Amino acid sequence: MSGPLSGEGRHTIASLLRVGRPVKACVLAGLITVSFTVAACTADPSGDSMAGSSAEGQPDPMAVRPFTIDIPDDVLTDLRDRLSRTRLPEESPGTGWDQGANRAYVAELLAYWEDEFDWRAQERRLNEFDHFKTMIDGLDVHFIHQRSPEPNAIPLLLTHGWPGSFVEFANLIGPLTDPAAYGGDAADAFHVVIPSLPGYGFSGKPAETGYNPERMADVLAGLMERLGYDRYGAQGGDWGAIISRTLAGNYSDRLIGLHSNFMTAGPPRGGNPNEGVTDEERERRAERAAAFADGRGYQSIQGSKPQSLGYGLNDSPAGLAAWIVEKFHGWSDNDGNVESAFTKDEMLTNITLYWVTETITSSSRLYYESGNTRPTRAVGFIDVPTGVAVFPKEISFTPRTWAEASYNIVHWTRMPRGGHFAALEEPELLIDDVRTFFRGLR
Repeated sequence: MSGPLSGEGRHTIASLLRVGRPVKACVLAGLITVSFTVAACTADPSGDSMAGSSAEGQPDPMAVRPFTIDIPDDVLTDLRDRLSRTRLPEESPGTGWDQGANRAYVAELLAYWEDEFDWRAQERRLNEFDHFKTMIDGLDVHFIHQRSPEPNAIPLLLTHGWPGSFVEFANLIGPLTDPAAYGGDAADAFHVVIPSLPGYGFSGKPAETGYNPERMADVLAGLMERLGYDRYGAQGGDWGAIISRTLAGNYSDRLIGLHSNFMTAGPPRGGNPNEGVTDEERERRAERAAAFADGRGYQSIQGSKPQSLGYGLNDSPAGLAAWIVEKFHGWSDNDGNVESAFTKDEMLTNITLYWVTETITSSSRLYYESGNTRPTRAVGFIDVPTGVAVFPKEISFTPRTWAEASYNIVHWTRMPRGGHFAALEEPELLIDDVRTFFRGLR
């Protein structure tokens, strides 16, 4: 398979970047207010700086420009107004969460969102990190790029899924970039890059069809190249795991290692699917499949008619919150109490991000594109050393022998607790596993 600097890989990256080499520049070009504040400039991971403008003196969109989250007041005022006029549907008595998001809990969450949730406090917290934007494949891609004080840190790409976002990784950034400050070993340090996928968060929304996981992986490969990282690790869950797998397959010479907390793989082709699979693994797989069976309708809707769904969710904060909180409840390790896994503030920060950026529809299209846009390159067996963190309440379970038929598995951890949103739900467990896995690859 070809890497990014040879054959088809070189052509793909060159077309995405529209430049011949990584950008190494940083200059403040001013503040531009659209729906949030942008400081236009370019940045070099080494810390060196120089001017980055077009021949006409305008900011170069291909440059790496600092970005500040600053949602306009009128957007937040409109949100509170809509919340105050919420019209909740009735609920069949005694159904709880069986038919979807529980009415009583949704009402409680919406009341908190309107009266107590402080988006500005969350903005301040998120703006403590180093945010940037850069143009790749015609889209302005948002990302956090937090460099470690340790000179030998490994660059690490962290990729979210749906209905997640970059905010899931907020509690990982400090311990991963500066482990010594958090009681860890400085030798385990990473330079962290956390993008918002195209169509998510503060990244641009694709204006054309075709943004399947392959194209998403090409964008992320382009981003890492632009930042000057020739070799790096990748970690992800949900769509982030699928996109990272594609990245590992199509850009294998760039990846030091691949870490996944959402391992999906089928049985070995041509063989007995039960060979090497323990009774406990078969039971676990059946239990997870049954638990997820009555909650997968969202896949069919988002995979076939995301636009129709979007009219409701983009217009109603109550509808948006119910759609997402149902997943927080159903996909986490919480014994029926979602707030045993997440706080209201954690859930609402993620939900509010979808609201203020109006990205619930564009993010949902990834399901449609995955099913309707065929990849141009066969990924095949993943040669990149792969580590897996298996959380007990993940929405699916893959036996290790199945994973080994598709990946070069060198690390496998069965976690004592946790579910689908590992970075948000069990950050300490995930941090420890990422450190342990990459420690053997340094």
